[in-house]
Amino acid sequence: MTMEVDKAIAEMLRGYADKYETRDFIVGDPSWYMHQVEGNLNRESMAFLASVFSFGSREQFMPKIASLLEWSRGDIDNWLRSGEFRQRFRPDDTHCFYRLYTYGSTARFLEAYSRLLNSHGSLGEYVHANASAGIEAVASICKYFGDCGAGAIVPKDTTSSCKRVCMFMRWMVRDNSPVDLGLWSSFIDKRTLIMPMDTHVVTQSVRLGLLTSRTASMSAARRLTMAMSTVFPDDPLKGDFALFGYGVNNKNK
Repeated sequence: MTMEVDKAIAEMLRGYADKYETRDFIVGDPSWYMHQVEGNLNRESMAFLASVFSFGSREQFMPKIASLLEWSRGDIDNWLRSGEFRQRFRPDDTHCFYRLYTYGSTARFLEAYSRLLNSHGSLGEYVHANASAGIEAVASICKYFGDCGAGAIVPKDTTSSCKRVCMFMRWMVRDNSPVDLGLWSSFIDKRTLIMPMDTHVVTQSVRLGLLTSRTASMSAARRLTMAMSTVFPDDPLKGDFALFGYGVNNKNK
């Protein structure tokens, strides 16, 4: 059953979404990196890598994403597809790359991604062949990397909220946005996307009465998406910008 959102809260959320979904939003956001490369294949690959490493503090993960952009000289798709990344990442390297990810575990993830690009053409083509809706796309991405032994970096299934994969899906599917790319809008309906959910989103959602539980699970993410679909019927993930704006304007409360 879809919950009804209070009219005043719904109006407030629509206002925040309009205010914050602007080109300025990408400054300091990991989505900035996908706008720094040319060509759809590069944008897709840069977006996926940026999403994968977007956890923890921005001060820590943004430089790591920047290093990938620098090492690939902006041609991130070819850097992956050709195997040039092996000059930086070796499977036996146990040194830390970022937090729990070693250079070795990152190498295994990049190897899996490289194989996907060379076998299917692009991640988008792989998803197109295996999914027709948002949750199916998230599940297919998780399954591929889980089956390839990269489940330490990409969630191996959709038990968790899969926040970073859902964020990547937002970037790929939502069209007519100054932030999101909409590269997959022709084969995934944006109305089927799932809200990217972390503890910050849960906190804001509970404060607004959109959720009652503080558990960041996939079921909770889908409940929040249903709530947002009553506010933004044609584009539920516009609510992601709305909650961001609400958080910014109420951070001291």
